[in-house]
Amino acid sequence: MTNRLTAALNRIAPSATLAMSAKVTELKEQGIDVIGLSAGEPDFDTPDFVKEAAIKAIRDGETNYTNVDGIAPLKKAVAAKFKRDNDLHYEVNQISVNNGGKHTLFNALVATVEAGDEVIIPAPYWVSYPDIVQFAGGTPVIVSASADQHYKMLPAQLEAAITPQTRWLIINSPSNPTGAAYSADELKALGEVLLRHPHVMVMTDDMYEHIWYADTPFATIAQVCPDLYDRTLTVSGASKAYAMTGWRIGYAGGPAWLIKAMAKLQSQSTSNPCSISQHAALAALNGSQDFLKERNAKFKERRDLVVAMLNDAPGLNCPVPEGAFYVYPDASELMGKTTPKGKVIENDEDLIEYFLDEARVAAVHGGAFGLSPGFRISYATSNEILIEACKRIQSACAALN
Repeated sequence: MTNRLTAALNRIAPSATLAMSAKVTELKEQGIDVIGLSAGEPDFDTPDFVKEAAIKAIRDGETNYTNVDGIAPLKKAVAAKFKRDNDLHYEVNQISVNNGGKHTLFNALVATVEAGDEVIIPAPYWVSYPDIVQFAGGTPVIVSASADQHYKMLPAQLEAAITPQTRWLIINSPSNPTGAAYSADELKALGEVLLRHPHVMVMTDDMYEHIWYADTPFATIAQVCPDLYDRTLTVSGASKAYAMTGWRIGYAGGPAWLIKAMAKLQSQSTSNPCSISQHAALAALNGSQDFLKERNAKFKERRDLVVAMLNDAPGLNCPVPEGAFYVYPDASELMGKTTPKGKVIENDEDLIEYFLDEARVAAVHGGAFGLSPGFRISYATSNEILIEACKRIQSACAALN
């Protein structure tokens, strides 16, 4: 049985978001006019000063192996970023640098989760969270946070989900896929629950912290609940804010024992992140952050455009997100309707298939994120493309009987 796969691999599924992106690429290669709104990637380019730092690193010969979990200057820059942006103090031995934010999460969960452990994950969730937990042998405990609560878990829901087997709570704010974000007061309310359960660790995925539209400042849980500092892993990275998705740099601050364990795992898997990418990330973190405001203004303009147009589509209810570059319309009213070709829309996967086949717009169905019926759209593209896509979705929704 040479083709036998491990039980750990069979516990996970391919990423639904990456699968849709691949399908869009295939259709475009066939000459089909399809608008892809499924990829979670900024359409802005990596800033020039970051590119120049990478070129300089190559010319300076910074092309060898580095410390397993990051060069010391980058770790210091990450620690300075956490102090500057989040008022969190970490020593260098509390910082981990990894091959993207997904790698950071993977290292932390695989190093700490095993059979019998539970991990609380609010839904809608990023597609990789439950799969990584299952790969590690743990059990995802999904807490549904519906559109009427703005896709945010309530303290009572958290309390009800915690058991003696709970190992972690994962918080993603602003959220992929919804863009929903917890305020400081909302995080404090969750923190009050967690303080009653000292065996639960907290993983906060802040990858979209700089793509932020709310009037109040961004907050992360270890910042507003200092008593949780010693059991919180604060995760971020260069991918979204600095438009460096392909450079693959994620990082985290947390307890020294956990950071050490993550480095041990990384030493026997990927070893160090790309040396050139590390020097580019160093420049990004230490350089001017002024461009973020301009990009945020553009993202906010797109958000407002897409939310307004989707709320004008018959049967869709699209909450206004506080951050990131996604919207997650509720499509409950479209379930059970029939397409012009006579197919019944039984679930959100049927709806997304209909949008792709008839409107030539690609999105990702809500089932992939753990909450149906709905879907995720990324508005990280031009206003012109977004207007055309939303018009197509409006027409497709109106054509349902």
